[in-house]
Amino acid sequence: MRRLILLGAAVIALLASSGAANARWAPWCAWYDPYTYNCGFHTFAQCLATISGAGGYCARNVYGPPDGRRRDRS
Repeated sequence: MRRLILLGAAVIALLASSGAANARWAPWCAWYDPYTYNCGFHTFAQCLATISGAGGYCARNVYGPPDGRRRDRS
Protein backbone atom coordinates (compact mmCIF):
# COMPACT_ATOMS: atom_id res chain seq x y z
CA MET A 1 0.00 0.00 0.00
CA ARG A 2 2.83 2.35 0.87
CA ARG A 3 4.48 1.78 -2.52
CA LEU A 4 1.22 2.55 -4.31
CA ILE A 5 0.90 5.86 -2.48
CA LEU A 6 4.51 6.78 -3.25
CA LEU A 7 4.03 5.85 -6.91
CA GLY A 8 0.88 7.98 -7.12
CA ALA A 9 2.65 10.95 -5.53
CA ALA A 10 5.56 10.59 -7.96
CA VAL A 11 3.21 10.51 -10.96
CA ILE A 12 1.36 13.60 -9.74
CA ALA A 13 4.64 15.46 -9.17
CA LEU A 14 5.87 14.52 -12.64
CA LEU A 15 2.67 15.71 -14.31
CA ALA A 16 2.66 18.96 -12.35
CA SER A 17 6.27 19.75 -13.22
CA SER A 18 5.91 19.04 -16.93
CA GLY A 19 3.43 21.92 -17.41
CA ALA A 20 5.69 24.37 -15.62
CA ALA A 21 8.64 23.49 -17.84
CA ASN A 22 6.71 24.41 -20.97
CA ALA A 23 5.71 27.77 -19.55
CA ARG A 24 9.26 29.10 -19.27
CA TRP A 25 10.77 30.97 -22.18
CA ALA A 26 14.34 32.17 -22.50
CA PRO A 27 15.69 34.70 -25.01
CA TRP A 28 18.99 32.97 -25.91
CA CYS A 29 19.72 29.72 -27.76
CA ALA A 30 22.91 27.69 -28.13
CA TRP A 31 23.07 26.19 -31.63
CA TYR A 32 25.41 23.24 -32.09
CA ASP A 33 24.33 22.28 -35.63
CA PRO A 34 21.19 22.95 -37.72
CA TYR A 35 19.18 20.35 -35.79
CA THR A 36 20.66 20.52 -32.29
CA TYR A 37 19.97 23.52 -30.11
CA ASN A 38 19.08 24.52 -26.56
CA CYS A 39 16.91 27.60 -26.04
CA GLY A 40 17.07 27.67 -22.26
CA PHE A 41 19.39 30.59 -21.51
CA HIS A 42 18.29 33.81 -19.88
CA THR A 43 21.57 35.64 -20.47
CA PHE A 44 24.09 35.71 -23.29
CA ALA A 45 26.84 34.88 -20.79
CA GLN A 46 25.05 31.64 -19.78
CA CYS A 47 24.88 30.62 -23.42
CA LEU A 48 28.55 31.42 -24.05
CA ALA A 49 29.62 29.43 -20.99
CA THR A 50 27.68 26.43 -22.25
CA ILE A 51 29.15 26.37 -25.75
CA SER A 52 32.73 27.03 -24.65
CA GLY A 53 34.69 23.90 -25.40
CA ALA A 54 31.76 22.21 -27.12
CA GLY A 55 31.53 24.46 -30.15
CA GLY A 56 28.49 26.11 -31.63
CA TYR A 57 27.20 29.64 -31.40
CA CYS A 58 24.68 31.70 -29.43
CA ALA A 59 21.77 33.52 -31.04
CA ARG A 60 18.49 35.11 -30.04
CA ASN A 61 15.54 32.76 -29.61
CA VAL A 62 13.69 33.13 -32.91
CA TYR A 63 10.58 31.36 -31.65
CA GLY A 64 9.47 34.26 -29.45
CA PRO A 65 7.77 34.13 -26.08
CA PRO A 66 4.49 32.28 -25.77
CA ASP A 67 1.58 34.69 -25.77
CA GLY A 68 -0.87 32.42 -23.97
CA ARG A 69 -3.38 32.33 -26.83
CA ARG A 70 -4.28 29.21 -28.75
CA ARG A 71 -4.12 29.27 -32.52
CA ASP A 72 -7.14 28.32 -34.54
CA ARG A 73 -5.98 25.43 -36.72
CA SER A 74 -9.00 25.15 -38.99
